[in-house]
Amino acid sequence: MRLLAALVTLILLFPLAGAAPALHAYHSTITELRYNAAKKQLELSVKVFTDDFEKAISQGQPTHVNLTEAGPRPLVLASAYLGRTLQVSTTAGAPLQLQVLGMQAENDGYWFYCKVPLPGPVSGVKLRQAALLDAFSDQMNIVNIEANGQKQSALFRAGHEQEVLSW
Repeated sequence: MRLLAALVTLILLFPLAGAAPALHAYHSTITELRYNAAKKQLELSVKVFTDDFEKAISQGQPTHVNLTEAGPRPLVLASAYLGRTLQVSTTAGAPLQLQVLGMQAENDGYWFYCKVPLPGPVSGVKLRQAALLDAFSDQMNIVNIEANGQKQSALFRAGHEQEVLSW
C-alpha cells in the first residue's frame, strides 16, 4: 500500500516539476513499458529530468554532456548509459537487446524511445531499472507496464533495482 501511495504522489507531482527546473526536490524517472505481442517486442518510453541525466552521462567524460548539443554525441552517450542501467531479460535470465530509437525534449526533461525485440510470445520479463541510481541516493524509477490489456506499476530504487514483471 505504501508503494501505491508513493507512486501516486510521484505521478501527480512529476508534471509540476516543470515549474522549477533544476530545483526539483526529488529524483525520479518514469518508464512506460508496453508489450506489443503482434510485433513481438517491448516498447519503452523513458522520461528523465535533463539536469539529472546530463550529470549521469557526463561522468567519465572529458567535458560536460549537453543533451541539446549538435551531432550524435548526446544520443550515443545516452544510449550507452541506458544500455548499462535499463536491462531486460527473459524470466529465465537470457539478456535481450535494448535498442534506443531516439529522444525528444519536453519542458525540463527528455523522453527516450526504445524497443526490445522478443524471441516470441512472453508472459513476462526480468527488468533492471537502475537509471540515475549511480548519481542520486534518493533516485526512484517508476515503471508503468501495459500488457495484454492489463496495467501495473513497479518502483525501482537503490537496493531494489531488478524485478520480474509478469502479465
